[in-house]
Amino acid sequence: MKKLTLIIATALMLGACQNKAQSETAAGATDQVVADSLKTTLVAYFSASEAHITAQVAKTLAEATDADLFEIVPEQIYTPEDLDWKNEQSRSTIEMKDSTARPAVVSKVENMAQYNTIYVGFPIWWYTAPRIINTFLEQYDLTGKTIIPFATSGGSDMGKSGEDLKKASAPNATWILPGKVLNGNPPVDSLKVWVETLK
Repeated sequence: MKKLTLIIATALMLGACQNKAQSETAAGATDQVVADSLKTTLVAYFSASEAHITAQVAKTLAEATDADLFEIVPEQIYTPEDLDWKNEQSRSTIEMKDSTARPAVVSKVENMAQYNTIYVGFPIWWYTAPRIINTFLEQYDLTGKTIIPFATSGGSDMGKSGEDLKKASAPNATWILPGKVLNGNPPVDSLKVWVETLK
């Protein structure tokens, strides 16, 4: 009888150990899946024109860098009239003449803390970044994060857009400047080559 009791007790103990090991393995696998899903690179962009040129480039860059994608959406959408740079009274002209202008945005990146590298994309306006990019950057503590600006433009280069953003809105971040104008919706492979030059 004692032998039978010992056998049963041993079997129960082995079963419990096996179940515990299986549970720990499953938990470890779940933790790994969660860790793998937390990307450390973000591509954030503002695209104002009806052609959505900056948006196209941003989506391709996110693919090239295996990054999450975030659109910076203005609370008040820009109309073609707002974007008329020849009109001194257009919304964009007035904003760009005022270095303190901060157009409101619809939403924030909820998990900004998880990102180490942030690509920030925008169209070049008046040789620099639209003021809404300042709004976006100033919503977060970007201390220690690496920020890489990119832009689309009808004829201008990056100019001092990166330096302007760093000085005004994210001085504690690590900036890789001057950034790059990415016109013509470059393919994934060419963007991968550019990204490699930044390392």
